[in-house]
Amino acid sequence: MKNYFLIFVLVLSFSAKAQESGSLSLNLYGGYNFSDKVSFDMGYVNVKDGFQWGVGLEYFVQKYSSVELKYLRIDTKMEAFVGNTQINAGDDKGAVNNILVDFTQYFDAGSTKLLPYIGGGLGMGIVETPKNGNETTFAWDIKLGAKIKTSSAVSVNLHAYLQSMSSAVGNDIFYTWYGPVYVTDYATLYQFGLGAVISYNFKN
Repeated sequence: MKNYFLIFVLVLSFSAKAQESGSLSLNLYGGYNFSDKVSFDMGYVNVKDGFQWGVGLEYFVQKYSSVELKYLRIDTKMEAFVGNTQINAGDDKGAVNNILVDFTQYFDAGSTKLLPYIGGGLGMGIVETPKNGNETTFAWDIKLGAKIKTSSAVSVNLHAYLQSMSSAVGNDIFYTWYGPVYVTDYATLYQFGLGAVISYNFKN
């Protein structure tokens, strides 16, 4: 996955136009994440849907290329099941946090007000649960959207996104001619969402 993301970033860099650089934006995030079922060997967890909020600081390396450090959070229910029995009923509130470095490529669509964009990022995810405390793991995201500019320093971004994090949860054993082989088992959360960003550009 990391190699594919590196190729993606290089493609964005080569496709960028040499434009004015140095612009800085403060981004306020709001979105709605849909639910996902995370499967384990002995059961599964339903991570419910909910509202996500966050904040980011975006630096434009070139006019149409930027790098951003952002923090995102969703408070939600995490219903853990073994078989058909919920084992954390009444104690299933949790949260998912993402701290990501995003790379975004904007495209000149011939309009001074509308800029389509595509991007993605890497970072860490922090899962909070009442029983198990906090767990930090690898996270990534991809996004597709459009920036709607105004005559002021404020703009609005509308986008769809996919966020994911993975964590090792044990080992699977495979028996071969040469003996047992242990393979790390991972649980992965995928959260698709729709959102908006209010952006303030300090160098408009």
